[in-house]
Amino acid sequence: MSDTILLVGHGSREPSGNEEIEQFADQWRTRRPNDRIEVCFIEFANVLLDEGLDRAAANASRVIVVPLILGAAGHVKMEIPHHVAEARNRHPAVSFVLTRHLGADVKVLKALKTELGKAMYALDVPDAKNTGIVLLGRGSSDMAANGEIAKMARWLFEATEHEMVDIAFTGITSPKIETVVQRQVACGMKQIVVLPYYLYTGVLMKRIMRQVERLQRQYPSIAFGLARYIGFSPHIYDLLDQRLEQAAKRNMHEPHMLECDGCKYRLLAEEHGAGHHHH
Repeated sequence: MSDTILLVGHGSREPSGNEEIEQFADQWRTRRPNDRIEVCFIEFANVLLDEGLDRAAANASRVIVVPLILGAAGHVKMEIPHHVAEARNRHPAVSFVLTRHLGADVKVLKALKTELGKAMYALDVPDAKNTGIVLLGRGSSDMAANGEIAKMARWLFEATEHEMVDIAFTGITSPKIETVVQRQVACGMKQIVVLPYYLYTGVLMKRIMRQVERLQRQYPSIAFGLARYIGFSPHIYDLLDQRLEQAAKRNMHEPHMLECDGCKYRLLAEEHGAGHHHH
């Protein structure tokens, strides 16, 4: 028996989003032909966490759980560790290793810069100094997860010549994209690029497209560009490979823990029946 890699996607109400993750996994398999790679989702899909963990544990001595998720909010800090703990009880002969989520990383920055460059080219490469950037994330009730997006925005500012790089969120928290665009226009930006901090398509990406179309009508003198989501970036594959290398270096006799796997706040929440939700 050997290792099984379990790639965990968020899941989307939009079937094409889940299909993209399956396609992403297929491409990763071509990069790692000797590895067994399985896929499951947190929600909105046929194969959810428990089934995915059970499938991965079959004929395996170790399961490496890899969250294909950008931000460390409730799913990463509470939900996935909870299901992994239950899987350890169901499969005591199998070792489960939970890797870190993708997070704010230089490789993610490189992927964002690639999509930003394409969007700037589509605008005929205007002056970066009067082209504002709106890094648009999903938004979370977890301020540390929102802080990761703020960190990436700062890195973009440091790594480019854009003088305005702001963050906005599609839900749960503020500011929203309309407010940020209003500020950037007031500050003299002549072009604005909306840069989605998303891995794949889905319902929210379609909403973002409609929002940008409305903003273009509201500000006819401003040129708007909508960058593509990160998707099949080679930098993301490199980051996943790095996560696996980090997992492989762990001592097999030590408990395998993720940040917040065993966190007193998570344990307290579970004790009182609190869990992650989207409300």
